Amino acid sequence: MKRFKALVAILLTLGLFCALLPARPFRPVEPIPADIVDMHCHIAGIGAGGSGCWVSPRMANNWRFGIYLHSFGVSRQELLAQGDNLVGDRIAASLAQSKYVRKVVLLALDGVVDGQGNLDTNRTEVYVPNEFVAAQCARHPNLLFGASVNPYRPDALARLVWAKQHGAVLIKWIPPVMDIQPDDPKLIPFYQKLVELNLPLLSHTGEEKSFSRAAAGLGNPEKLRLPLSLGVTVIAAHIASSARYDGERGPDRLARLMREYPNLYTDISALTNVNKPGYLQEALTKPAFAGRLVYGTDFPLINTALESPWYSLHLTLRQKWEIWRTPNPWDRDVLTKHDLGVPTETFARPAHLLGQTS
Repeated sequence: MKRFKALVAILLTLGLFCALLPARPFRPVEPIPADIVDMHCHIAGIGAGGSGCWVSPRMANNWRFGIYLHSFGVSRQELLAQGDNLVGDRIAASLAQSKYVRKVVLLALDGVVDGQGNLDTNRTEVYVPNEFVAAQCARHPNLLFGASVNPYRPDALARLVWAKQHGAVLIKWIPPVMDIQPDDPKLIPFYQKLVELNLPLLSHTGEEKSFSRAAAGLGNPEKLRLPLSLGVTVIAAHIASSARYDGERGPDRLARLMREYPNLYTDISALTNVNKPGYLQEALTKPAFAGRLVYGTDFPLINTALESPWYSLHLTLRQKWEIWRTPNPWDRDVLTKHDLGVPTETFARPAHLLGQTS
């Protein structure tokens, strides 16, 4: 007990010390623009109400799953009683209360496919079908449809066309959990169709820890060279943070690609998480990333203990208090990143990239 009390005292002292440090934003603070679009917002369900969503028993029994449901603002009992549409309703309602964020891109998530191109439930942990997400976006004007298509499906091109016809503004991949090799030459027709349909590709890069299994090498940003060379607009999520490939840091590898391809962007979602120290500063100060950063939250992670202004050494005590007492999760995220120096153009870029400017 004495050791525990001593540890608590040390942590409180350290926290007070950090809180009293002067603010040191990573770059000069600029105004917050109007009508921000968050281009990285997840949704999920348990299959209730005929949604088609699916969660593997392994994930459903994982400690992460209860946290995810809570962060979406729902419980398993509520979903069973009211259906998975409740998740979309709660997201849209919370977003409607935001002072700064006007719309979010709600992301579907395709799964792993087997040799016949069908969903492989033995290797898929979470499946969020395009039809479900498109329906949420049709019901709520502040939600934009982010589709997800595994390119190894035999009807992948037809699925892209369907997605575009139903309002998709981008295609989302998490290669490490979808078992996608982005540099596979077999995917060239898929990439060509993305260009034809003017659909950007938002692809996870770097370490992936939100699932219980992930093929780490598939988050290598170098694997995005093929779609980039074919003219696909690619947004590499999370600046390839927390990973090394062949001895090279992920952000350094991504920065080299930035110098080669003007159609490559990267989002800053999750970079204020407590488990990603230093990465937002790197994104804002590395010259190769200038003019290529895109705003995103990685919702619902901004509703978890991974996110808090109290973790930052670069915010004043007053800033931390004002952010912490802000009730809306999107507004907390915007204020945190703004006070740390995220520029106006980064907040505004998703709307321009996705054709959402008024």
